[in-house]
Amino acid sequence: MFPGAIADREVASYVIVGAPLDISTSFQPGTRFGPNRIRQFAGSFDDYDRRTDQFFTELGVHDADDVRAWDDAPEYIEWLTGSVRDAKWDDAAPLLLGGEHTITAAGVSGVEPDVFVCLDAHLDLRKAYDGNEWSHATITRRALDELGVERAIILGARTGSPDEWERAEADDVTVVPPEEVADWEPDFDDESIYLSVDIDAADPAYAPGTGTKEPFGLTSREMRDVVRSVAPSADGFDVVEVNDRDDGQAATLAAKLLREFVFSHADGQ
Repeated sequence: MFPGAIADREVASYVIVGAPLDISTSFQPGTRFGPNRIRQFAGSFDDYDRRTDQFFTELGVHDADDVRAWDDAPEYIEWLTGSVRDAKWDDAAPLLLGGEHTITAAGVSGVEPDVFVCLDAHLDLRKAYDGNEWSHATITRRALDELGVERAIILGARTGSPDEWERAEADDVTVVPPEEVADWEPDFDDESIYLSVDIDAADPAYAPGTGTKEPFGLTSREMRDVVRSVAPSADGFDVVEVNDRDDGQAATLAAKLLREFVFSHADGQ
């Protein structure tokens, strides 16, 4: 159980769902260990948040455990989407723990947002990677082209293929490079939002436990500030691409960002 996620499912305002999918990671696998590793390294955090004057244990967070993954990505995503929709139908915000970034398709399908906001080192605008249309490198393209998202905002992206950069020039995509993220401010009007955090948005110095490290990235504080600013407008959240190949830095950052989302979301309601 995620520490402090003690609410009963029937009365929960937030529902954590682990999604340990690990079938398309293209360099260093291990995201199957991500959900429980995030839970493990959240164990050192204080219950109380001084900034918002709230206790995590009083915010109605429930941990629904993991949806066991198997090797058929489309089938798994469809099943996982059901868990996300169940939370939404109960007026709870779904919080997914990855798992590779492919699992975000379930979050987006279940929440049905207007805007997809993503912290990511990569554009993830490919139609396929290594011949796999369900690769973790296709999630933002899928959200735009298949899942009904009207626009995507990618914060911290610093690499992509020529085709991806061409797709990123379209009107429905905004790319905020790492050096401009600190000055970015959200502007959502009345749109519904889904926030996805790929832990590799962070510079590897802050979060080495991820599959496709990309230097010259964001600081943990810059990621925190984005989560704080977007959370009050968001209807769903995930943090993905954490693996077991470090001493807990990536998992600790992921766990802290989830808590920042909950504190900021609750404080803004």
